[in-house]
Amino acid sequence: MKKLMMLTLLAIFAMSTFAQDEFTLVKEGDTAPDFTITMEDGSVKKLSDLKGKVVWVNFFATWCPPCRKELPHLEKEVYEKLKKNTNFEVLVIGREHDWETVNKFKADNNYSLPFYPDPDRAIFSKYAKQNIPRNFIIDKDGKIAVASIGFEEEEFNKIIKKVNELIK
Repeated sequence: MKKLMMLTLLAIFAMSTFAQDEFTLVKEGDTAPDFTITMEDGSVKKLSDLKGKVVWVNFFATWCPPCRKELPHLEKEVYEKLKKNTNFEVLVIGREHDWETVNKFKADNNYSLPFYPDPDRAIFSKYAKQNIPRNFIIDKDGKIAVASIGFEEEEFNKIIKKVNELIK
């Protein structure tokens, strides 16, 4: 009976924390897989170079309705408020998109968020097999503090609260 009660409590706890699914390849507490983003000018940015900062990694696609719903929140409620914080960085990664596509999407929607392409899923495939939008919050030590799938305002607000705790 105690074992059943403990399993039930664990299941309830798991459902109440940030979402993960069978397609998620990394979980909260794991070291975030390192990746390299090639900038438009040919220079590179590595996730590991951002150690010491809290990093919000968002995977999206221009055709994805929940992504399109989430990105304005990421712009206004996160990026605009925290972009000057030297302990924080946002990386918005367009799954299966090239520079032309992400730049057009950014311009068409008047975003100031930093967008980067992931045309062959090289970055995405280190974190998940499918399903977007996805958000991974990486703490100052390079560990995944939050792994989230989809967009719901209530969950998004919890992620913002967690980020604010981590950057202090």
